[in-house]
Amino acid sequence: MKKIAYLGTALAALAVSPALAKTYPVGEGLTLTPSIDARLRYEHVDQDNALDNAGALTVRVRPGLTLGTSSGFSVLVEGEGLLAISEKYNSTTNGKTGFSAVPDPQNIELNRAQIQYKGKGFTLTGGRQRINLDDQRFVGSVGWRQNEQTFDAVTGEATVGPVMLNATYAWSDRTIFGIDAGPREAFSGNYFFLGAGAKAGPVTFKAFSYLLDQDEAARLTMSSQTYGLRAGAALPISKIAKLSLTGSYAHQSDYQQNPVSYSADYYMGEVALSVRNVTLTGNYEVLGSDKGAFAFQTPLATGHKFQGWADLFLTTPAKGVRDLNAGLSAKFPKQKALPGLNAAVIYHDFRSDVGSLHYGTEWDAQIGFKVWKTALLLKYADYNAKAFGVDTKKLWIQLDWAY
Repeated sequence: MKKIAYLGTALAALAVSPALAKTYPVGEGLTLTPSIDARLRYEHVDQDNALDNAGALTVRVRPGLTLGTSSGFSVLVEGEGLLAISEKYNSTTNGKTGFSAVPDPQNIELNRAQIQYKGKGFTLTGGRQRINLDDQRFVGSVGWRQNEQTFDAVTGEATVGPVMLNATYAWSDRTIFGIDAGPREAFSGNYFFLGAGAKAGPVTFKAFSYLLDQDEAARLTMSSQTYGLRAGAALPISKIAKLSLTGSYAHQSDYQQNPVSYSADYYMGEVALSVRNVTLTGNYEVLGSDKGAFAFQTPLATGHKFQGWADLFLTTPAKGVRDLNAGLSAKFPKQKALPGLNAAVIYHDFRSDVGSLHYGTEWDAQIGFKVWKTALLLKYADYNAKAFGVDTKKLWIQLDWAY
């Protein structure tokens, strides 16, 4: 019966989709904009352990409605429904612990409900909202998973001359684990995200701080204070070539009721050379450890973007992680048969920050293209374990559709 309800929600949202292509006036100075995005995905997980291989076929639909005003105020309400068509996987809530985990549990929830004001050089947003800061290394929406991470928060953004400012106070983190996850559905606390940046010529730089004060006993070790700097530059070499440089440093320590006393550093450096539509990237990222006892953590990040798509390092091991990786990506704009065709391959070498452990290596690859409103993605990850985890292979076949 529950599956019928999930499917009914999805089909009802898709049924109204032809009418979602524009904004409608509904009164003097008022507009109504429907929106929808849907994702059909098959995820296969093969691990070198006693667990059965996972095969998760899921569909997620996210319908929304925005009421806009000529005064700069808007109200957005957005739902989210996820149906498991084939449930041969451990969703973390369905009790199928004999399978490898795919953390996409069936779910129906209010994804976003926010009021926003946009003025000249200033934006204020209150309510349940999506927050993606910088490259999402510290705070993100975890958009790769079917259920999105959102925050109950108040966010302000402002531009004052050359300076860009952002500040957020959040009191709840709505996780990817859904309404049946019990206490893991949402975590409460007092979170402050602060940033100030500017641009000078080709260089952009930003100072940031993230203060996480967790309420739940199970999350107290994630209470932390992080202060850091980030800088980047794009340097044209010729008419067809560009060199991009990015660097970041942060220091993290325990905060408020955290029972663990620790201090650890984060640093990252990246060089990317683009020639026409081909980009070669080299990256070195370190999440440090305090003497091998506790490591730098990023519990609110979009972790899938970093340290390999197999997701072995979403929680940093106590001895820390050093990730040396290189990637090659390409776009094919002249390929008319497959519009938006793009491909990428990345290699990772993972080692500990303390103790000289060689955790393992990983190859990641993907290819995708877009036709009208539909994007097709084929993606693969292959982690070869040495001193951490087990050999893990993951395959995704995904269709995204949005208005």
